[in-house]
Amino acid sequence: MSANHSHSYGHGQGHSHDHGHSHALGHGHAHAPKDFGRAFAIGTALNIIFVVVEGGAGILWGSMALLADAGHNLSDVLGLLIAWAGAELTKRPPSKRFTYGLRGSSILAALGNTLLLMIAVGAILLETVQRFADPPPVAGGMVMIVAAVGIVINGITAWLFASGRKGDVNIRGAFLHMAADAAVSAGVVIGGGLILWTGAEWIDPVVSLLIVAVILWSSWGLFRTSVNMALQAVPPGIDHDAVVAALYSLPGVAHIHDLHIWPMSTTESALTAHLYMPGGHPGDRFLIELQERLLHDFGIDHITVQIETSEDAGCRMHGERTV
Repeated sequence: MSANHSHSYGHGQGHSHDHGHSHALGHGHAHAPKDFGRAFAIGTALNIIFVVVEGGAGILWGSMALLADAGHNLSDVLGLLIAWAGAELTKRPPSKRFTYGLRGSSILAALGNTLLLMIAVGAILLETVQRFADPPPVAGGMVMIVAAVGIVINGITAWLFASGRKGDVNIRGAFLHMAADAAVSAGVVIGGGLILWTGAEWIDPVVSLLIVAVILWSSWGLFRTSVNMALQAVPPGIDHDAVVAALYSLPGVAHIHDLHIWPMSTTESALTAHLYMPGGHPGDRFLIELQERLLHDFGIDHITVQIETSEDAGCRMHGERTV
């Protein structure tokens, strides 16, 4: 590949040196994550208080359902702290070692959250199965009261994250955990009522099993998405084939190779590609308009495009498939 390059940076300014290759670097921030620091602080404080109250109530009245719900809420407190740390680390500026900053920490936080949930599910399931053999007496009325408080606490916390659940996997994880907890607490209330009505103590561990099922159901999508992001899969909501079609629709583009689309964080995406344009270098305006189109149409924030005007350029990636 020729050592001669030209660079245009997509901030409204171009710096051209008119040589064999060129790179367009787009750094759009239209999708910059909203700051949920206050929501994390309030949600974490509320849930820590509730975990202490609910766990103590579960021990006092012998309710495995309350203890299971308290254990899940404790995992969510840790999950909120992990998600909060991930969100804060994404704000760190780039450095010589981490040239993208620490944006990827939000992906690690989302993945860590799902793994934490799986561990909590295992612990709850083990204890619940043991309780089936000899279910202890349960104070159904008190179980209902404590769980009803949980509905309020978890509902408020979920509401704090509701506005960010569609644009950020990390925030969606926090929202789903809290919303699921509200639903689980509602199930515990129902279980307490059934115990009061029937006197059947086995209802309590059955409710615990239902809690496990709800946790697994609500977490599977988050787990799959966070694993895909960690493996640098094309981010959710970006159609790979549509991006390829958009690039081929550009005037003068004869071939595309070495195309990659991946998540930089849970809110930002990046693209790199080599465009073979035998008609000559299209100029900085082409590069700027390309970055604006990819940002507007696909939400891709960081774009690096290399223009090649000759098949003899010696690009070692020329044989790479676009997939």
